[in-house]
Amino acid sequence: MIFSDLRTFIDQLRRDRDLVEITAPIDPNQEAAEIHRRVIAAGGPALLFSNVKGAHFPLVTNLFGTPRRAELAFGTRPLALIKRIVHLAETLLPPTPAKLWGARDLGFDLLKVGMHRVATGPVREVVTGDVRLDRLPAITSWPDDGGPFVTFPLVYTQHPDKSGHPASRGSVGVSNLGMYRMQVHDRKSTGMHWQIGKGGGFHYARAEARNEALPLTVFLGGPPALILSAIAPLPENLPELMLASLIAGERLALVTAPNGHPHPLIANAEFALMGQVAPQVRRPEGPFGDHYGYYSLQHDYPVFDVRQIAHRKDAIYPATVVGKPRQEDVYIGDLLQELLSPLFPLVMPAVEQLWSYGETGYHSLGAAVVKQRYRREAMASAFRILGEGQLSLTKFLFLTDRRVDLKDFRAMLEHVLARTNPQTDLYVFSNLSMDTLDYTGPVVNEGSKGVWLGLGDPIRELPRRFAPPVPPPSDVTDVRVYCGGCLVVGARPFADDRDAPARIAAHPAFAGWPLVVVSDEPARATRSDMNLLWTTFTRFEPAADIHAASQRVVRHHITYEPPVVIDARMKPWYPKEVSCRPDVAETVTRRWPEYFPHARVAMGDSERGHLD
Repeated sequence: MIFSDLRTFIDQLRRDRDLVEITAPIDPNQEAAEIHRRVIAAGGPALLFSNVKGAHFPLVTNLFGTPRRAELAFGTRPLALIKRIVHLAETLLPPTPAKLWGARDLGFDLLKVGMHRVATGPVREVVTGDVRLDRLPAITSWPDDGGPFVTFPLVYTQHPDKSGHPASRGSVGVSNLGMYRMQVHDRKSTGMHWQIGKGGGFHYARAEARNEALPLTVFLGGPPALILSAIAPLPENLPELMLASLIAGERLALVTAPNGHPHPLIANAEFALMGQVAPQVRRPEGPFGDHYGYYSLQHDYPVFDVRQIAHRKDAIYPATVVGKPRQEDVYIGDLLQELLSPLFPLVMPAVEQLWSYGETGYHSLGAAVVKQRYRREAMASAFRILGEGQLSLTKFLFLTDRRVDLKDFRAMLEHVLARTNPQTDLYVFSNLSMDTLDYTGPVVNEGSKGVWLGLGDPIRELPRRFAPPVPPPSDVTDVRVYCGGCLVVGARPFADDRDAPARIAAHPAFAGWPLVVVSDEPARATRSDMNLLWTTFTRFEPAADIHAASQRVVRHHITYEPPVVIDARMKPWYPKEVSCRPDVAETVTRRWPEYFPHARVAMGDSERGHLD
């Protein structure tokens, strides 16, 4: 099924009874977000808020908040097409008439990929230079957020070296479509959260180096395929609009922008915000409760000056809410990984499988199955993964050369621990770039990475019951078995006892366990795989928080004598975990029947989310 714009998808959800309209007045400041979080925690429907206080447009959220809706929006056809492309890339050479004739189906499909110009489109039904961003139902999700944010923006830029000539006006050029949160500063401007490694940020850096403003267009709504393509980790200079067309199964309709704005507009978008980002201008942005489940703090970012707005007469404003897993972004991110997975062996030939864990914010943890045709070849694949686009921000990476279901984290971890020799198989690399939203490093954008190999046949039988030869230290508050080979141990807070992990690693009670995680909350951490992932890998930095029974430097390599201990306690400088304001939570509980007078919509636990 092809959805050419946001509203055709919404109409399908209505027919499927998978969308509920809330007509009661709703406050966009935290109330809408808390309703959304409780509905998504219960696996509930998409939400259309038609009466948002102070807004001139309805608000839709949770469009992709279940696996079923995410798959419906983006379909199975793109995955089949990508698999077909990969198969032909592997088998078509050398080409023969028979092979080319056998590939004719792909040629017909690829003829539908691209853009086409139309004379006009719904996005141009209303065009105004009277910019009033305060009329949009931009939501504030968390109590410490710096203000309302645009959370589903499709930010379009063109490389200034390729788009500055009159001949390129209205053409796609070397473009980037990304999703970067935008704090609404005032009626006419927003922040532009360009993190390191982002395509739009590269375009701005080039324009700023020339002391030029960068033209910018932000689309809201449009074909759902645009959202998936905007967050896809594509190689630089590969246009996301082409991927959107491939996912949608049809050419994207573009219309000329009004009043000389240099970018084409997505004809079926709900809104198009047009303007520029001036050089050398910064403004504080944040805090913001982010998809790591904590607040990202206030920092200075460029400013988007909105000069004009185009929108449909009956435009619908899309938004999402991020926070502790699993939120809507994880369903989109996991589906995107499924879509791109056939390409990994084509781009990185020795990488057979690759998976990043959305429960950790994706960049915090990945795992891969790689080929090992000669001793230690696996590290070549590790370097390849850590040097590939957005994957280069991966903080910790598990690798094996034997088949295992990477999505089953517990099975993957046991598989690696049964095969690893930490003296030779654990690597930590310091003084590297890091995801901007990860605050475990010493400074923003910098930290360390870890690679842990588990290769070949098992070399140990993993312990599965904690029966220590001697009692554990008296300052250990709790000991729990997470899985074979992995213990989670409670200790005093980091601020009170920095050295606890080193003592635990050296204590004979924990000998024989390859991995020990030191946690502030071991009961919570071991309650589910998702909890272990979130409470561990978002709370440690390899260079600072990995300990062992003993460490030696051998040939400039640090060898770790097991157990390897990860200190996953909260550190004093970490931002705090996001949580709903009590009075907002009470309001939502009290008004729940008012929101859904004619539909049975379960109220989930937004504090626990899907963690437990």
